[in-house]
Amino acid sequence: MSVLTIENLTVEYPGGVRAVDGVSLALGAGQALVLLGESGSGKTTVARTVLGLPGRGARVGGSVRLGSTELLGLPEGELSRIRGRRIGYVPQDPSATLDPLRRIGAQLAEVLRRHGLAESRKAARAAALPVLAAVGLPEPSRVAAAYPHELSGGLRQRAAIALAVACGPELLIADEPTTALDALVRTHILDLFSTLRTEQGLALLLVTHDLSAAARIGGTLAVLRHGRLTVTGPVETLLVPTGASPTGAHR
Repeated sequence: MSVLTIENLTVEYPGGVRAVDGVSLALGAGQALVLLGESGSGKTTVARTVLGLPGRGARVGGSVRLGSTELLGLPEGELSRIRGRRIGYVPQDPSATLDPLRRIGAQLAEVLRRHGLAESRKAARAAALPVLAAVGLPEPSRVAAAYPHELSGGLRQRAAIALAVACGPELLIADEPTTALDALVRTHILDLFSTLRTEQGLALLLVTHDLSAAARIGGTLAVLRHGRLTVTGPVETLLVPTGASPTGAHR
């Protein structure tokens, strides 16, 4: 069974604007699916619809299943329990998930307690340290005691990834997670996603406009344009070594 199955997904906004038009995709455990497209192609809308956050006034049709669970139409209370526990989310800007007024360790501990993975505050704080180590953060104890502004951009992004994977999700959604990082840090973060797929068996849905990021992640490439799929297939066959556009796609 696929971890994520999207069938004939449509997302339409007031005024007849169809941001996603008949998209069907599947993603298995330990696999990567890269949604590639220019701004306005619909790739982020697909990802946010999987999270149950398509936007105000959106009319959504089709099917989005996480394992055997149909996500479309679920009450917000049920979706909020799935987000974080079964689906992890890494945004472009880590400040979207990191509270600037709380230490990193306390934020991780709260996530673990909220989803019932630690019985006490003390146990949750202790359990947070291995999670920080698993995402490659040096000196986990020091990072746990730090506020987000005390960390570099790369370390903040790793801390955001730690929050996303703390509960052992089946699916990790990363939306342009390396755009604001320099080239070396970007490579390290992309390699971290590959490590998490291998070691934890999670499925990765990566949203990007960056051909080099898509090539580094590998797996299956799905190119969107004007809300429609134009190309799908293995990354290694669709992206040529020079970094040219995938066959049939527009940059």
